[in-house]
Amino acid sequence: MSTRTTRSGAAGPTLSVRAAAAIAAAGSGARPSGGPGLRLGVDIGGTKTAVAVFGEGDAVLARATAPTPAAEGAAAVVAGVLELAGQALAEPAALGGRLAGVGVGTAGVVARDGRTIASATDALPGWAGTPLSALLEDALGVPAVLLGDVQAFLAGELAAGAARGARGAVAVMAGTGIGGAVAVDGAVVRGGRGAAGHLGHVPVAAAEGLLCPCGVRGHVEAVASGPAMAALAGERDLRAVAAEASGGSLAARDVLRRGGAALGEALAGVVSTLDPDVVVLAGGVLHAGPWYEEALRASLAASTLPLLRSVPVVPAALGSDAVLLGAASLTPRGAR
Repeated sequence: MSTRTTRSGAAGPTLSVRAAAAIAAAGSGARPSGGPGLRLGVDIGGTKTAVAVFGEGDAVLARATAPTPAAEGAAAVVAGVLELAGQALAEPAALGGRLAGVGVGTAGVVARDGRTIASATDALPGWAGTPLSALLEDALGVPAVLLGDVQAFLAGELAAGAARGARGAVAVMAGTGIGGAVAVDGAVVRGGRGAAGHLGHVPVAAAEGLLCPCGVRGHVEAVASGPAMAALAGERDLRAVAAEASGGSLAARDVLRRGGAALGEALAGVVSTLDPDVVVLAGGVLHAGPWYEEALRASLAASTLPLLRSVPVVPAALGSDAVLLGAASLTPRGAR
């Protein structure tokens, strides 16, 4: 895709004719003013971007997914989001509605104001500093709100998943990193700089001396994430560790237990601080066999206040839809 200049002065994309027409129809009043309000949910990861159109009752009316063009820079990532939005809005099930708003769950840290990317890893080069909310509003003509991806994940589980009805909740995402999010009084907490809930960067004894991807030694992510455990086991990836553990390797099982126990210890501090109604677990590491999660639960129970040992620890319910729904749940529900 080529680029154009938006009203804000930033580089913006030239979309396919079909996508541009769908966006114009949904957001600029070309559809009947009495049509149902549509909300757009977006999930931007380092490898994949997904978009879903939500209608009444949080029904998914259309979807679109594509690889994230991360190596091409921020402008290409934004262009990809808009192309996917146009594709989804052009689906028959989405026709006849007016776009009310767009919510985004994104890799990286979103600034407290919910409009700009405050920081990001090398998974999205040049993503930090991107005024994503303004760019999307300029292109779509509707309000845009941003959250970190795990924060959006928790918002989705609060809206219609494993944390539905909870006032206080903690989410843990254990995968290539250790992500987290917290909710108080039914709302996801952003924090003073947008980084609330970064559970992976809690110091734990088991990670002493180990370098975290953030550059600091001793964080739980350095011992409890998939890549960290693979490295500790001397394997190429977590699947190899899981296969060895399933085959009876005591050393592989010990690595998984060590990682799970460390995450349980870190989680205990958060649970003791917040006294949540529920803890929601998700992430690919949980599929590496029972050893990781069993150790996590045991360590959490042993390390937290006795009064809080009854806090439910439950699996996530929405799968990949949690981020999309959570981001969309923060947008206006009525047509503009």
